[in-house]
Amino acid sequence: MEAKRSLTRPAAWRGRRLVGLCIVAAGAVAVLLQGADYLAANTTVAAAVAGGLVAALATALGTLPVMFSQRLSDRTQDTLFGFGAGVMLAACSFSLIIPGIAASRAAGAGAWQAGGVMAAAILLGAAALLAMERLVPHEHFIKGVEGQKSRKLRRTWLFVFAIALHNLPEGLAIGVGYAASDPLRAGALTAGIAIQDVPEGLVVAVALLAAGYRRAFAVALGMASGLVEPIGAGLGAAVVGWSTSLLPWGLGFAAGAMLFVISHEIIPESHRKGHEAFATGGLMLGFVIMMLLDTALG
Repeated sequence: MEAKRSLTRPAAWRGRRLVGLCIVAAGAVAVLLQGADYLAANTTVAAAVAGGLVAALATALGTLPVMFSQRLSDRTQDTLFGFGAGVMLAACSFSLIIPGIAASRAAGAGAWQAGGVMAAAILLGAAALLAMERLVPHEHFIKGVEGQKSRKLRRTWLFVFAIALHNLPEGLAIGVGYAASDPLRAGALTAGIAIQDVPEGLVVAVALLAAGYRRAFAVALGMASGLVEPIGAGLGAAVVGWSTSLLPWGLGFAAGAMLFVISHEIIPESHRKGHEAFATGGLMLGFVIMMLLDTALG
Protein backbone atom coordinates (compact mmCIF):
# COMPACT_ATOMS: atom_id res chain seq x y z
CA MET A 1 0.00 0.00 0.00
CA GLU A 2 2.80 2.41 0.92
CA ALA A 3 4.60 1.52 -2.32
CA LYS A 4 1.51 2.45 -4.36
CA ARG A 5 1.27 5.79 -2.55
CA SER A 6 4.93 6.52 -3.20
CA LEU A 7 4.37 5.86 -6.90
CA THR A 8 1.23 7.99 -7.18
CA ARG A 9 2.64 10.97 -5.28
CA PRO A 10 5.26 11.89 -7.91
CA ALA A 11 2.65 11.50 -10.65
CA ALA A 12 0.22 13.76 -8.80
CA TRP A 13 2.99 16.26 -8.13
CA ARG A 14 3.93 16.30 -11.83
CA GLY A 15 0.30 16.82 -12.74
CA ARG A 16 -0.03 19.80 -10.40
CA ARG A 17 3.19 21.25 -11.71
CA LEU A 18 1.95 20.89 -15.29
CA VAL A 19 -1.31 22.65 -14.41
CA GLY A 20 0.64 25.41 -12.69
CA LEU A 21 2.91 25.88 -15.69
CA CYS A 22 -0.10 26.06 -18.01
CA ILE A 23 -1.68 28.76 -15.82
CA VAL A 24 1.55 30.75 -15.77
CA ALA A 25 1.92 30.40 -19.55
CA ALA A 26 -1.66 31.51 -20.12
CA GLY A 27 -1.13 34.51 -17.85
CA ALA A 28 2.07 35.43 -19.68
CA VAL A 29 0.32 35.27 -23.04
CA ALA A 30 -2.52 37.46 -21.73
CA VAL A 31 -0.03 40.02 -20.40
CA LEU A 32 1.85 40.06 -23.71
CA LEU A 33 -1.37 40.58 -25.67
CA GLN A 34 -2.44 43.41 -23.39
CA GLY A 35 1.02 44.92 -23.64
CA ALA A 36 0.88 44.76 -27.44
CA ASP A 37 -2.50 46.54 -27.43
CA TYR A 38 -1.14 49.20 -25.08
CA LEU A 39 1.93 49.82 -27.23
CA ALA A 40 -0.22 50.03 -30.36
CA ALA A 41 -2.27 52.77 -28.72
CA ASN A 42 0.74 54.61 -27.24
CA THR A 43 3.30 55.23 -29.96
CA THR A 44 5.66 57.17 -27.68
CA VAL A 45 5.94 54.29 -25.22
CA ALA A 46 6.35 51.90 -28.15
CA ALA A 47 9.21 54.00 -29.52
CA ALA A 48 10.83 54.08 -26.08
CA VAL A 49 10.57 50.30 -25.73
CA ALA A 50 12.10 49.93 -29.21
CA GLY A 51 14.97 52.19 -28.14
CA GLY A 52 15.45 50.08 -25.03
CA LEU A 53 15.53 46.96 -27.17
CA VAL A 54 18.29 48.51 -29.29
CA ALA A 55 20.33 49.03 -26.12
CA ALA A 56 19.55 45.47 -25.01
CA LEU A 57 20.71 44.16 -28.38
CA ALA A 58 23.95 46.11 -28.03
CA THR A 59 24.50 44.53 -24.61
CA ALA A 60 23.92 41.08 -26.10
CA LEU A 61 26.33 41.84 -28.94
CA GLY A 62 29.03 42.78 -26.46
CA THR A 63 28.86 39.41 -24.71
CA LEU A 64 29.60 37.35 -27.83
CA PRO A 65 33.44 37.63 -27.77
CA VAL A 66 33.43 35.77 -24.44
CA MET A 67 32.37 32.65 -26.34
CA PHE A 68 35.67 32.71 -28.23
CA SER A 69 38.22 34.14 -25.80
CA GLN A 70 39.33 33.39 -22.27
CA ARG A 71 39.33 36.80 -20.58
CA LEU A 72 40.07 40.50 -20.87
CA SER A 73 43.05 42.02 -19.16
CA ASP A 74 42.32 44.09 -16.07
CA ARG A 75 43.61 47.18 -17.85
CA THR A 76 41.21 46.65 -20.75
CA GLN A 77 38.30 46.11 -18.39
CA ASP A 78 39.09 49.31 -16.50
CA THR A 79 39.38 51.25 -19.76
CA LEU A 80 35.97 49.96 -20.83
CA PHE A 81 34.48 50.86 -17.45
CA GLY A 82 35.84 54.37 -17.87
CA PHE A 83 34.47 54.59 -21.42
CA GLY A 84 30.99 53.67 -20.20
CA ALA A 85 31.21 56.24 -17.41
CA GLY A 86 32.17 58.95 -19.91
CA VAL A 87 29.26 58.14 -22.20
CA MET A 88 26.82 58.22 -19.30
CA LEU A 89 28.25 61.50 -17.97
CA ALA A 90 27.80 63.20 -21.33
CA ALA A 91 24.30 61.71 -21.67
CA CYS A 92 23.39 63.13 -18.26
CA SER A 93 24.64 66.58 -19.25
CA PHE A 94 23.57 67.00 -22.87
CA SER A 95 20.61 64.63 -23.19
CA LEU A 96 18.96 64.95 -19.77
CA ILE A 97 19.93 67.92 -17.59
CA ILE A 98 20.15 70.66 -20.24
CA PRO A 99 16.92 69.56 -22.00
CA GLY A 100 15.24 69.28 -18.59
CA ILE A 101 16.08 72.88 -17.72
CA ALA A 102 14.90 73.97 -21.18
CA ALA A 103 11.61 72.09 -20.74
CA SER A 104 11.05 73.70 -17.36
CA ARG A 105 11.77 77.17 -18.77
CA ALA A 106 9.40 76.50 -21.69
CA ALA A 107 6.66 75.69 -19.16
CA GLY A 108 7.04 79.18 -17.67
CA ALA A 109 9.55 78.64 -14.87
CA GLY A 110 12.19 81.22 -14.16
CA ALA A 111 15.90 80.51 -14.29
CA TRP A 112 16.24 79.76 -10.57
CA GLN A 113 12.98 77.80 -10.45
CA ALA A 114 13.98 75.66 -13.43
CA GLY A 115 17.39 75.00 -11.90
CA GLY A 116 15.78 74.18 -8.56
CA VAL A 117 13.38 71.68 -10.14
CA MET A 118 16.24 69.97 -11.94
CA ALA A 119 18.41 69.92 -8.80
CA ALA A 120 15.60 68.40 -6.73
CA ALA A 121 14.88 65.80 -9.42
CA ILE A 122 18.56 64.83 -9.68
CA LEU A 123 18.82 64.37 -5.92
CA LEU A 124 15.57 62.39 -5.90
CA GLY A 125 16.88 60.03 -8.59
CA ALA A 126 20.14 59.51 -6.73
CA ALA A 127 18.27 58.92 -3.46
CA ALA A 128 16.05 56.32 -5.12
CA LEU A 129 19.09 54.40 -6.39
CA LEU A 130 20.75 54.69 -2.99
CA ALA A 131 17.66 53.20 -1.34
CA MET A 132 17.58 50.36 -3.86
CA GLU A 133 21.31 49.79 -3.37
CA ARG A 134 20.83 49.54 0.39
CA LEU A 135 17.70 47.37 0.34
CA VAL A 136 18.30 45.02 -2.61
CA PRO A 137 21.00 42.36 -2.08
CA HIS A 138 23.57 42.52 -4.87
CA GLU A 139 27.24 41.89 -5.53
CA HIS A 140 29.74 44.27 -7.05
CA PHE A 141 32.05 42.67 -9.58
CA ILE A 142 35.10 43.52 -7.47
CA LYS A 143 34.00 44.94 -4.12
CA GLY A 144 31.75 42.05 -3.18
CA VAL A 145 28.32 41.62 -1.62
CA GLU A 146 26.11 44.42 -0.33
CA GLY A 147 22.50 44.79 0.74
CA GLN A 148 20.33 43.17 3.41
CA LYS A 149 20.61 39.40 3.89
CA SER A 150 22.93 39.10 0.90
CA ARG A 151 24.72 36.07 2.35
CA LYS A 152 21.53 34.04 2.10
CA LEU A 153 21.31 34.42 -1.68
CA ARG A 154 23.31 32.57 -4.28
CA ARG A 155 26.02 34.63 -5.98
CA THR A 156 24.31 34.24 -9.37
CA TRP A 157 21.29 36.19 -8.22
CA LEU A 158 23.47 38.78 -6.53
CA PHE A 159 25.06 39.43 -9.91
CA VAL A 160 21.61 39.62 -11.51
CA PHE A 161 20.48 42.24 -9.00
CA ALA A 162 23.67 44.23 -9.53
CA ILE A 163 23.18 44.21 -13.30
CA ALA A 164 19.54 45.28 -12.92
CA LEU A 165 20.51 48.18 -10.64
CA HIS A 166 23.09 49.26 -13.20
CA ASN A 167 20.89 49.05 -16.32
CA LEU A 168 17.64 50.45 -14.94
CA PRO A 169 18.73 54.13 -15.03
CA GLU A 170 19.82 53.74 -18.65
CA GLY A 171 16.40 52.40 -19.60
CA LEU A 172 14.65 55.18 -17.69
CA ALA A 173 16.80 57.76 -19.48
CA ILE A 174 15.87 56.35 -22.90
CA GLY A 175 12.16 56.33 -22.03
CA VAL A 176 12.14 59.87 -20.68
CA GLY A 177 14.10 60.99 -23.73
CA TYR A 178 11.39 59.70 -26.06
CA ALA A 179 8.68 61.21 -23.86
CA ALA A 180 10.32 64.61 -24.44
CA SER A 181 8.98 64.48 -28.03
CA ASP A 182 12.40 65.17 -29.55
CA PRO A 183 13.14 62.14 -31.75
CA LEU A 184 16.60 63.35 -32.80
CA ARG A 185 17.78 63.92 -29.24
CA ALA A 186 16.18 60.66 -28.08
CA GLY A 187 17.89 58.83 -30.94
CA ALA A 188 21.24 60.35 -30.00
CA LEU A 189 20.75 59.31 -26.39
CA THR A 190 19.79 55.77 -27.42
CA ALA A 191 22.79 55.55 -29.74
CA GLY A 192 25.16 56.72 -27.02
CA ILE A 193 23.82 54.29 -24.44
CA ALA A 194 23.90 51.47 -27.00
CA ILE A 195 27.54 52.26 -27.82
CA GLN A 196 28.57 52.01 -24.18
CA ASP A 197 26.38 48.92 -23.70
CA VAL A 198 28.59 46.92 -26.09
CA PRO A 199 31.69 47.03 -23.86
CA GLU A 200 29.44 46.89 -20.81
CA GLY A 201 27.95 43.59 -21.97
CA LEU A 202 31.47 42.28 -22.57
CA VAL A 203 32.64 43.33 -19.10
CA VAL A 204 29.58 41.77 -17.45
CA ALA A 205 30.11 38.45 -19.21
CA VAL A 206 33.84 38.47 -18.46
CA ALA A 207 33.17 39.22 -14.79
CA LEU A 208 30.72 36.34 -14.56
CA LEU A 209 33.22 34.04 -16.27
CA ALA A 210 35.97 35.14 -13.89
CA ALA A 211 33.64 34.46 -10.95
CA GLY A 212 33.51 30.80 -11.93
CA TYR A 213 30.37 30.53 -14.02
CA ARG A 214 30.25 28.45 -17.20
CA ARG A 215 31.00 30.30 -20.42
CA ALA A 216 27.57 29.71 -21.96
CA PHE A 217 25.84 30.74 -18.73
CA ALA A 218 27.93 33.93 -18.45
CA VAL A 219 27.05 34.91 -22.01
CA ALA A 220 23.36 34.09 -21.58
CA LEU A 221 23.07 36.06 -18.33
CA GLY A 222 25.00 38.95 -19.84
CA MET A 223 22.56 39.03 -22.76
CA ALA A 224 19.56 38.81 -20.43
CA SER A 225 20.88 41.72 -18.35
CA GLY A 226 20.04 44.11 -21.17
CA LEU A 227 16.33 43.25 -21.00
CA VAL A 228 16.00 45.57 -18.01
CA GLU A 229 16.50 48.51 -20.36
CA PRO A 230 13.34 48.19 -22.53
CA ILE A 231 11.34 47.64 -19.33
CA GLY A 232 12.80 50.78 -17.80
CA ALA A 233 12.33 52.68 -21.06
CA GLY A 234 8.66 51.80 -21.27
CA LEU A 235 8.14 52.70 -17.63
CA GLY A 236 9.88 56.06 -17.98
CA ALA A 237 7.95 57.02 -21.11
CA ALA A 238 4.62 55.93 -19.61
CA VAL A 239 5.08 57.88 -16.36
CA VAL A 240 6.21 61.09 -18.06
CA GLY A 241 3.52 60.69 -20.72
CA TRP A 242 0.80 61.12 -18.10
CA SER A 243 1.60 64.82 -17.75
CA THR A 244 3.99 67.13 -19.58
CA SER A 245 4.72 68.86 -16.27
CA LEU A 246 6.50 65.65 -15.20
CA LEU A 247 9.00 65.88 -18.07
CA PRO A 248 11.65 68.01 -16.28
CA TRP A 249 11.29 65.84 -13.20
CA GLY A 250 11.64 62.67 -15.27
CA LEU A 251 14.74 63.94 -17.06
CA GLY A 252 16.32 65.03 -13.78
CA PHE A 253 15.39 61.78 -12.02
CA ALA A 254 17.01 59.71 -14.79
CA ALA A 255 20.10 61.93 -14.69
CA GLY A 256 20.40 61.57 -10.92
CA ALA A 257 20.05 57.81 -11.10
CA MET A 258 22.73 57.60 -13.78
CA LEU A 259 25.07 59.93 -11.89
CA PHE A 260 24.70 57.72 -8.81
CA VAL A 261 25.65 54.61 -10.80
CA ILE A 262 28.63 56.41 -12.35
CA SER A 263 30.03 57.65 -9.04
CA HIS A 264 29.06 54.72 -6.82
CA GLU A 265 29.70 51.79 -9.15
CA ILE A 266 31.57 52.41 -12.39
CA ILE A 267 34.37 54.84 -11.48
CA PRO A 268 35.32 53.04 -8.24
CA GLU A 269 35.43 49.73 -10.12
CA SER A 270 37.61 51.24 -12.86
CA HIS A 271 40.13 52.68 -10.35
CA ARG A 272 40.34 49.73 -8.00
CA LYS A 273 43.18 47.85 -9.72
CA GLY A 274 45.63 50.68 -10.32
CA HIS A 275 44.78 51.57 -13.93
CA GLU A 276 43.47 55.05 -13.22
CA ALA A 277 45.16 56.63 -16.24
CA PHE A 278 43.58 54.15 -18.67
CA ALA A 279 40.19 54.44 -16.96
CA THR A 280 40.35 58.23 -17.14
CA GLY A 281 41.38 58.08 -20.79
CA GLY A 282 38.42 55.83 -21.52
CA LEU A 283 36.13 58.24 -19.67
CA MET A 284 37.35 61.22 -21.68
CA LEU A 285 36.93 59.34 -24.95
CA GLY A 286 33.43 58.17 -24.05
CA PHE A 287 32.41 61.66 -22.97
CA VAL A 288 33.65 63.23 -26.23
CA ILE A 289 31.97 60.60 -28.43
CA MET A 290 28.62 61.01 -26.66
CA MET A 291 28.93 64.81 -26.76
CA LEU A 292 29.53 64.72 -30.50
CA LEU A 293 26.59 62.35 -31.03
CA ASP A 294 24.28 64.56 -29.03
CA THR A 295 25.30 67.88 -30.51
CA ALA A 296 25.47 66.57 -34.08
CA LEU A 297 22.22 64.57 -34.03
CA GLY A 298 20.29 66.63 -31.48
